[in-house]
This record gives sequence, structure tokens and C-alpha cells, in this order.
Amino acid sequence: MKIVDVNKIIGTDREVEGPGWTSRRLLLKKDGMGFSFHETIIPAGAELHLWYKNHLEAVYCVAGNGSIEDLATGEVHEIRDGVLYALDQHDRHILRGGTADMRLICAFNPPVTGRETHDEDGSYNLADD
Repeated sequence: MKIVDVNKIIGTDREVEGPGWTSRRLLLKKDGMGFSFHETIIPAGAELHLWYKNHLEAVYCVAGNGSIEDLATGEVHEIRDGVLYALDQHDRHILRGGTADMRLICAFNPPVTGRETHDEDGSYNLADD
């Protein structure tokens, strides 16, 4: 059994930041669960161009608001507490923070190792180990 307290992750190497996001990696590849599990904070007004070409991601909003734009269709979907979106087709998208910081709970498959940040096209590289 694993017990993880997000408050003990803050300020450690499991808290990773980039322009417009902070990710607290609760479960990583080395934890052997077959997926990684994160709490991600998107500040109000942020705009992230992302494309997880190597990963599938499910995201559940538990606080705040924003939107996600599907770049293949141009559709924009509102995100708020209680909304989940799944990037099941390696979807290129724009994630926008709204009027309040979004707190998102995310699962990645395959799992990340923990130190990944977005590359120039908005994706994470696959772990070599």
C-alpha cells in the first residue's frame, strides 16, 4: 500500500513547474502502478499549447475554471469543478486558465518518471528507463 500526502510533495523534486503550470507528481513510473498521477495547478489566465503525442491523459477538475480547445476541431469546452476531459487520441489542444486557478487531478499512461517538462511542441518524451 502506498500513502502519499500532497503537502509533503510541495517543495521537493516531485513538484515540477513550467510556464503556466505547477505539477505535483504523486505517483510516478517507479511506483509501479502502470500510470502516473498528478495534481496540477493552472493559474488564472494561463494559456498552454500542448500535445501529449507519447501519452494518454485523463484530467479531472476539482477547483477553479478554464477551457480546453481541441485544435483538430476548433471546439472549446469549459472546464470547472466536476468536469473530466480525456486526451484519448493524443489530441493537440490549448488549455486556458479562467478567472480562478484550476486544480486538476491527472493520470498519465504510460507513466512519467517525474522530472518531465513540456518540450517545444508541448509534449513529454517517453522515459528511457
